[in-house]
Amino acid sequence: MAVLHVPEELNLAAAHEAVAAAVPDRECLVWRDRRLSWADVTDRTRRLAAVLREAGLGVHGRLADCEPWESPHDHVALYLHNGNEYLEGMLGAAKARCAAVNVNYRYVAEELRHVLRDSRARAVVYHSAFAPTLAAVRADLPDLEVLLQVADDSGAALLPGARWYEDALGGANPAPPVDLSPDDLYVLYTGGTTGLPKGVLWRQADFLAACLGLAKTTEELVAAAPSASLRVLAAPPFMHGAAHWNALSAWLAGGTVVIQDDPVHLDPADLLRVVERERVTSLLIVGDAFARPLVEELRSGAHDATSLRFLMTGGAVLSASVKAELLELLPDLRIVDVLGSSETGRQGVHKADRASGATSGRFERSPTSEVISEDRTRVLAPGDPELGWLSQTGRVPLGYLGDPEKTQATFPVIDGRRHAVAGDRARVLADGSIELHGRD
Repeated sequence: MAVLHVPEELNLAAAHEAVAAAVPDRECLVWRDRRLSWADVTDRTRRLAAVLREAGLGVHGRLADCEPWESPHDHVALYLHNGNEYLEGMLGAAKARCAAVNVNYRYVAEELRHVLRDSRARAVVYHSAFAPTLAAVRADLPDLEVLLQVADDSGAALLPGARWYEDALGGANPAPPVDLSPDDLYVLYTGGTTGLPKGVLWRQADFLAACLGLAKTTEELVAAAPSASLRVLAAPPFMHGAAHWNALSAWLAGGTVVIQDDPVHLDPADLLRVVERERVTSLLIVGDAFARPLVEELRSGAHDATSLRFLMTGGAVLSASVKAELLELLPDLRIVDVLGSSETGRQGVHKADRASGATSGRFERSPTSEVISEDRTRVLAPGDPELGWLSQTGRVPLGYLGDPEKTQATFPVIDGRRHAVAGDRARVLADGSIELHGRD
C-alpha cells in the first residue's frame, strides 16, 4: 500500500513540542492542585516515551508496507479516568512512536480482554481502581509486557510485574523524540454501537486535519501560540474521541487544558465551580444529558460562568429548547454542535447564539462531507429525496485494525474516491445542508 509522504504535514508529538518551545512557562494542564507548565508536560511525556523505548516498544517497519488494516506500531492501552496521565499517555506513546489505544473504563473483564487482545497492546497505563479487572484478564494477554499503575484514592496494591507510573517517570531520561513522522498512526477504538469495538487507524497528519480541523503549518502554530488565551474543559471521559480531540485541539492552539475536580462522576456543580475558578473559556459536553443538569445548576445562581465563550457539544442531540435556556442564562455564549464520528472526523457544525436563535438537527456540512445512496454506489445531489448514508471524503482513515472485511465495507470507493461511512443516516437538502436522521 503506497502512502504519500508530504514533508509539511504534521505529527502530533512534534507539533506539541514546537508549541511548547514557544510558551514553556504557560500553564499547559490544570487539574486540582496540579498546574503543569508546557515545559513540565514536555518533560513528563519525554520521560514516558523513554520508559516505553527502554522496554523495546516503538515502530517496526513502514506504514507504506502495511495493508490498510495493519499497524507497524506497538500499542499502549490507556485504561484511565480523566487526569494529566491520560493526555500524557497519548503524547508519551506518540513520542516513542507507539500508538495509544483508548479503553473504556466501564468495561467488564470480558470486554476489557477483547479490546486488549484485539489491539495487541504491549503496554497499559491504568488507574489503581481498575487493577482488579486487569488482573482478572492478565493471564489471557501474552502480548502485554509493560504495566504502569497510576495511584488513586482506591488504595489498590501494585499488580505483580507492574511499576508505579510516577516512579517509572522519575527514573527515566527525558530525551527529545526523534524520527517522528506524519505517517505515524493515531488509533481510536469505537464504542461498539455498530458491533464489537473496532480500532480505527488514522495517519496522524490526516487525523489532525480531519478530526481536529487543523490547517496550519508548524510555523503558524508556533507564531500563534504566544497570544493564545483558550482555556478548555472537556467534561466527558477522555476515553471518548470527542473529549481528547477537544483537549488536543486546545493544546495545538497554544491553550490550556483544564480537568474537572471530579472526573469519575458527572457533577454539574463541580464543573461550574472549576469553570469559575479557572476562568474556562470553552466547555465540551454531550448533548442534553450534560446540558440539562448544567442548566438547572446555573439557575441556582451559585456560579459565575461568564468566562465561557463557547459551549461545544457532540455525540448526542442538544435540543433547541435546551440551547435556548443556555443562551438565556449565558447571553454571550456561542453553542457549537459538532457532527462527526471515529471513522470520519468532523463532518459538519451547527452554531447558535442569541442573534441566530436556537435550532437543532441541521448542520452546515464540511466541504468533504457527502450523502451517498442506500446501496453505497452514488453520491446524492442536493435536494435528492432519498435517505442515504452520511459519508466523508478526502482525509479518511486507512481502515480497521486487523479487519479487512469491515475495512472494505466501511470505506467504499465511489467514482474513484474513497468514502468513510460510519453508519449515520441523512438527507442532503436543496440548500446543500445536511438533515441528520441518526445512527442505523
